[in-house]
Amino acid sequence: MKISYDRDACQGHNRCYQLAPELFDVDEEGYAVLLVTGEVPAELEEKAKLCADNCPEFAIEVEA
Repeated sequence: MKISYDRDACQGHNRCYQLAPELFDVDEEGYAVLLVTGEVPAELEEKAKLCADNCPEFAIEVEA
């Protein structure tokens, strides 16, 4: 599974960071920063899906 993040769509709600700090951090402006490149570790796949489902701007997508 891969996760992608659209910085331009992000509004800085930081739900992704709250749900999965293993996958996301927050920059100095309050926007999400994706920490994982390539494949999402198997143990974090459910958290990746949760982040995508909870992003109000749909800025996060997961791909199988």
